[in-house]
Amino acid sequence: MIIFQIPFPPQRKFLIQFRQLLTIFSSSLLLGLTVFSGVILSPNLTLAQNSYKTPEKLAKLLEKIDRAASRQDLENVIYFYSNDFTNSDGLNRESLEAALKKFWQLYKSVKYRTKVTSWEIDGDAIVAETITYITGVQEMKYRDITLKSTITSKQRYEDEKIVEQEILAERNQLISGKKPPTVSINLPGELERGEKYNFDVVVEEPLGEQIILGTALTEPINENSYSFEPTNFQLETLSSGGIFKIGEVPENSEGQWLSAVLMRKGGITISTYRLRVILE
Repeated sequence: MIIFQIPFPPQRKFLIQFRQLLTIFSSSLLLGLTVFSGVILSPNLTLAQNSYKTPEKLAKLLEKIDRAASRQDLENVIYFYSNDFTNSDGLNRESLEAALKKFWQLYKSVKYRTKVTSWEIDGDAIVAETITYITGVQEMKYRDITLKSTITSKQRYEDEKIVEQEILAERNQLISGKKPPTVSINLPGELERGEKYNFDVVVEEPLGEQIILGTALTEPINENSYSFEPTNFQLETLSSGGIFKIGEVPENSEGQWLSAVLMRKGGITISTYRLRVILE
């Protein structure tokens, strides 16, 4: 649940405590499943610049995974993952299963829509790049939280199993309330270690005399991103219509979550982006 501890007057700092799922790690939990769930396969995809239809057995397999995921049938979904499955965030088959179980306990209504943007044959395997669109609602006693997520990834398929997965890009949004802030975000898709960047989160609606609170957060991307432990952070009164930060990629970073939390009287918007770090 979301716990608001609100001191008055409203210009003072707000302290919010809630699950990390609602801030930094929301959609990462989806990655292991959604890249091959609900895939839309185009008959016009090409293989080595020649005209080939998508392999029928692959299309049928993806349809099975989609149906199992829509039923939240964990046993059948995990069946389609290799015992040696690896993920660029550090997940394996066992940790993926545990993460999906936790996620489905929180989100009872999730829809997957994925399209294949490219694929090729690599020996006995198929390597496919996909874009997955995810929507979901977490029903709560006093307010619902709506999830929208877009994930671009590349995965390897062998012997009717998913064996490897690399996350290329990701953006997620959680909104709650009747009038949550509408935001646009300026952030590079990928950077090198030690490189500086701007993280600009702009509220699109005119604020007038309305007070808006917010904060920006950064966290490393790794297997610990799936822990679901509660987290604390502070929201401060914003003097302008958004959040404008300058960051620097740590020298030891392999990827970061960048999140922006914005709250006004009508609702809350939480936006989380994956900053991909290019390794030399």
